[in-house]
Amino acid sequence: MNQLPALDDSELAFPPVETALKDPDGLLAVGGNLSTQRLLLAYSLGIFPWYQDDLPILWWSPGTRMVLIPDQLHVSRSMRKVMKSSAFEVSFDEAFEAVIGQCAAVREFAEGTWITPEMQAAYRELHELGVAHSVEVWENNELVGGLYGIAMGQAFFGESMFSTRSNASKLALITLTQQLKDWGYQMIDCQVPSEHLHSLGAAEIARPDFMRELARLKDLPGRTGKWVLERGE
Repeated sequence: MNQLPALDDSELAFPPVETALKDPDGLLAVGGNLSTQRLLLAYSLGIFPWYQDDLPILWWSPGTRMVLIPDQLHVSRSMRKVMKSSAFEVSFDEAFEAVIGQCAAVREFAEGTWITPEMQAAYRELHELGVAHSVEVWENNELVGGLYGIAMGQAFFGESMFSTRSNASKLALITLTQQLKDWGYQMIDCQVPSEHLHSLGAAEIARPDFMRELARLKDLPGRTGKWVLERGE
């Protein structure tokens, strides 16, 4: 960590994203805090925090970014059947704290969680400001899947998702993407690649391309306040 720039709590600034390390990919800076102002600045610059309890705050801007363009969403035949069934109900911003708590739960295949109590508190503050949003998937009034993220301009930054039922998290992301398209949003930042995201139409783009899109979208008018699902899926 000695070679990384250390952030000063008294100054809201980040090093240029082009100075991020190649190994590990995108590691940019260390330290600072998770204040609302710092987090909003970070997202506006294409930077996000990702660390664990036993580490200082680490800030990232990967050289390659996974993004989902709402117009390019791919919904498989099997998922269309799931969406037409009455097994699940989907809502927005009805249980943000429960969703982030479920996302923070330690998975069997992982040691620890990067969604620390400090992170949860910071994103709850952003939710209260109408900047962070959640998607909930319900089965018989039980929360069985969901995701949360940050909205800025006409871009959405997905942070994490969870599922305790097959297809629940995929349903959350599909529903969100379709609604964001209706609202005029043009990009969902998925941060890092996965087969799950590829199957939905997400693609990897180079950081310069991502930064150009972010600069174009971040100040455009977006949806404000509490989100309500308007689609009749």
